[in-house]
Amino acid sequence: MSGAGHAHLRELNDAVLQVRDLEVTFGSGRAPRVQAVSGVSFDIARGETLGIVGESGCGKSTTGRAIMQMPPATAGSVLFEGDDLGAMSPSELRLARTRVQMIFQDPISSLNPRRRVRDSVAEPLDIWSRGTSAERRQVVDDILADVGIDPERAAVARPHEFSGGQCQRISIARALVLSPTLLICDEPVSALDVSVQAQVLNLLEDLKARYSLTMMFIAHDLAVVKNISDRVAVMYLGRLCEIAPSRELYEHPAHHYTRVLLDSIPVPDPEVIAVGHELVGDLPSPVDPPSGCRFHTRCPAADDQCRTEEPVMRAVGEDHYVACHHPLVTSVAIST
Repeated sequence: MSGAGHAHLRELNDAVLQVRDLEVTFGSGRAPRVQAVSGVSFDIARGETLGIVGESGCGKSTTGRAIMQMPPATAGSVLFEGDDLGAMSPSELRLARTRVQMIFQDPISSLNPRRRVRDSVAEPLDIWSRGTSAERRQVVDDILADVGIDPERAAVARPHEFSGGQCQRISIARALVLSPTLLICDEPVSALDVSVQAQVLNLLEDLKARYSLTMMFIAHDLAVVKNISDRVAVMYLGRLCEIAPSRELYEHPAHHYTRVLLDSIPVPDPEVIAVGHELVGDLPSPVDPPSGCRFHTRCPAADDQCRTEEPVMRAVGEDHYVACHHPLVTSVAIST
């Protein structure tokens, strides 16, 4: 069985996204080849939010970009509503991207600084000639209002006249203007203040219900994805190491890396003394990843089996799967 295995994949009658054995490798010729994503598989049901977390360099953002085919994956398949995005012609992919939209990490750099905000949000509608000019303007004004931006100000102002949080709201509006099915959020709040993060997360939750969205939410902080995600997948050095319902993963982490991420969440109380597990050593290079379990160089429970044999996904609870030879839990029940 290649990669992290397929035991965690579900038989969904209404799957929006099905990723199978996704691999993304950078470099060619004599240049070192970087294995950014190696054998990643997951699925997202309609109306579901999947959170993908991991430290910088784990391949989570590359996974999101590979789904969008920018750049296309080196190997594997990406099925969107049953259609393989990687097998589409350029014109077919261009049309499919109207239903799969992405919100980027840096909202300011993702907006054209020379264009007025309303024009930037309206551009996708103009390109696809959807409706009359008056109808397009009404759609844009309605969406801007939904994300908390004054349409009249947006008609004359440019991105530099708005704060970072407001620019992210504008980016969200632009992503929604074509009525997508799937919204990929690539660390959309990591560049924002903590108070603004909460506002944007609440906004995304409201918009998900209002626009019937399916979401993939990428973040490096488990605390950020806790409430917004239905399921959470944890990545390490290009591979999935654990996936479970959000509440289950937080209450019963099964992978040693997941436990470290949870222990690293700061507690907003100066009287509380942080007690938990810390990672030892640096993240290995994706140019030459470790053999066996990729986490064994930093794992306190690693043994010879971990160094030589790659773990595959196995169930440790209801819809809870982990790729670990020595999981922290072997069988748990989801509390109600």
